[in-house]
Amino acid sequence: MIESIRKMWKIGELRKKIIYTFLMLLVYRLVGVIPAPGVDAVKVFNSAGMSNTNLLGLVNMMTGNAFEKMTLMAMGITPYINASIIMQLLTIAIPALERLSKEEDGRQKINRITRYVTIGLAALQAIGLVRGLGFIKAGWINYVLVGVSMAGGTALAMWIGERITEKGIGNGISLLIFAGIISNLFNGIVSGFTMASGNATTSGWLTLIIVVVTCILMTVVVTFVELGERRIPLQIAKQVKGRRVYGGQNTHMSLKVVSVGVLPLIFAYSFLAFPGTIAQLIDPNKQGWFTQWWEANMNQGKIGYMIVSGLLIIAFTFFYSSISFDPKQQAEQLQQQGAVIPGQRGKNIRQYLQNIVSRLNLFAAFFLAILAAVPTLLITLAGVSANSIPFAASSILIAVSVSLETVRTIQGEMSVRGIDMDMDGFM
Repeated sequence: MIESIRKMWKIGELRKKIIYTFLMLLVYRLVGVIPAPGVDAVKVFNSAGMSNTNLLGLVNMMTGNAFEKMTLMAMGITPYINASIIMQLLTIAIPALERLSKEEDGRQKINRITRYVTIGLAALQAIGLVRGLGFIKAGWINYVLVGVSMAGGTALAMWIGERITEKGIGNGISLLIFAGIISNLFNGIVSGFTMASGNATTSGWLTLIIVVVTCILMTVVVTFVELGERRIPLQIAKQVKGRRVYGGQNTHMSLKVVSVGVLPLIFAYSFLAFPGTIAQLIDPNKQGWFTQWWEANMNQGKIGYMIVSGLLIIAFTFFYSSISFDPKQQAEQLQQQGAVIPGQRGKNIRQYLQNIVSRLNLFAAFFLAILAAVPTLLITLAGVSANSIPFAASSILIAVSVSLETVRTIQGEMSVRGIDMDMDGFM
């Protein structure tokens, strides 16, 4: 690994890209410690950990604790993710947007619309969540300040992400999320170490060891599955064009084992956390029957929560796969390219692809559901406190995916320059 880093650092252009990426991430983290105007800092300080509900905890995890501290980056890049998902679903539902997405200029227009939707969502989310938590100072001007400042932070984060994608290494938006997750994980482990040292008890050190070992095991398993792929053999027929012969070779089509990524987890968490979050914002004293029932049966650490979240993850896995992979369209593209799957002809190719994707989705659904249940199992079986777990299944999956993608990008940069680089040390 050291030799690989040395080779990588010798290339001036690649070195500039890495330094640029690091500096932009540093700016993002520095802005993330500036308090937002219009927020009551005393209430924020006295209510530390109030954002530890499932939905708000997800936002806090992806922003690197910026939401819990109510800084300019409290919304982070999450409104952009939500806006992108909304636009993706609308593109499928609205024929005009679907036609627009297939055009080069149309995709640029959709990207501009996504940016505008992001700013609007950021302002609405900021005002709604901060007001619901009771952190906005009295007066309408403070509502404006919170909405404008936090939406401006999201706009800045979106701009930083785009600049990293254009001039740096890897996908900028993904790296911003990665930076927040790693920061949250690092702070959680340091906090656990500090508490274990201060209490000087065996239980504190045992909790820390369990959390660290679980995190390492989850990272190894996720990395193994993330690198897995199903290779479908293809035979490309010979085509004569002029005096040249094209095709005539054997190749393969690769399908990722978990092609849906982290979206089923985010969808399931958001869907399941919505009733409890609204109930907590409306009834912060937990006097209503619904709030008490939800806390007793559907909060994180409860068996009911684990079962329902698992079923939602399985459902959303198949749903998102159905809109992201079309076996009919894929079969038509193979036929246009003159490629056939050995032993399959005509309509059988579509059904063959559909069967393979269904089996992969079944594995991915159960894998994600089991992965999501790990924090709950730590709470119920190992007796670990929810506040002592600085990670979630989605955070580990995102961190591993972004890391592998960044390594592949660096490997591609090296290959373009004709330098053979062994990346096994990074993986």
